[in-house]
Amino acid sequence: MKIGLDIMGGDYAPKAIVLGAIAAHQSLNAGEHLVLIGDTEQIKPILAEEGFNPDHFEYVHTDEVIGMGEHPTKAIVQKPNSSIAVGFNLLKEGKIDSFASAGNSGAMLVGAVFSVKTIPGIIRPCLCTILPKIKGGTGLLLDVGANADCKPDILLQFGVLGSLYAENLLQINDPKVALINIGEEDEKGNMLSMATFPLMKETSLFNFVGNVEGRDLFNDKADVIVCDGFTGNVMLKLAESFYVLTIKKGLKDEFFDRFNYEQYGGSPVLGVNAPVVIGHGISSPLAVKNMVLQSREMITTGLVEKIRMAFK
Repeated sequence: MKIGLDIMGGDYAPKAIVLGAIAAHQSLNAGEHLVLIGDTEQIKPILAEEGFNPDHFEYVHTDEVIGMGEHPTKAIVQKPNSSIAVGFNLLKEGKIDSFASAGNSGAMLVGAVFSVKTIPGIIRPCLCTILPKIKGGTGLLLDVGANADCKPDILLQFGVLGSLYAENLLQINDPKVALINIGEEDEKGNMLSMATFPLMKETSLFNFVGNVEGRDLFNDKADVIVCDGFTGNVMLKLAESFYVLTIKKGLKDEFFDRFNYEQYGGSPVLGVNAPVVIGHGISSPLAVKNMVLQSREMITTGLVEKIRMAFK
């Protein structure tokens, strides 16, 4: 198994990424290897500082970097030797089994669709994030930013993708899937949610339990909560702020500690033909380590193949 990691992506790259790779290495099994993609001239000194044997990793040298503020499509085309572009080429050619980066998220989405491409039958790939549950365990929210505007059949597919992820990676048997709305009643919502509800109610593709509201994100009414990427991203950023606020206020609470993004790694891109994980731009070494381990789980569970079979 070869797990590709972009060393140049993220606000604290390359040092935080390299330190995360070192931490992840300790948790990998025999036959599981990290491939570091980036400027090797910057990687090697960090490994030397840490007294880490560089032979534990494989390296692919690149000399271009896609900045966080660059236009995604233009950057992928105009910087073919960037760590993100090279990483996706390796993924497309089967030289790595997954690719993760804390770099430009738009470039990661564009790169995934352009290189390994969307799984046949899927209208739009999406991003998902983990939700901590008040009684323990975790759930899933999707989409959280890949598709600001959606149609009902797209949201229906997100339900399938989320259900498969929850079942395979969160080990939730027959996950409960819900649609986010402004009320629990069947006829509530905007045009999108009112058109989506009957599709989900009639489907046999997943275990639909109806509408849920924003206050239900962290309870046990649903394991998978579906929404458009605009709504999901607003909710995600709000939830992330809870953890920051508890730190600023000096509050110590086990539940809110679980809002720390570092524990979960990154957001998987669901619906493309290979495991791709997008990390937070401010990813710390712990977040990078968990991003690598998340990539490994996507490979070992065969998630992509299971999604492919579901959409045949």
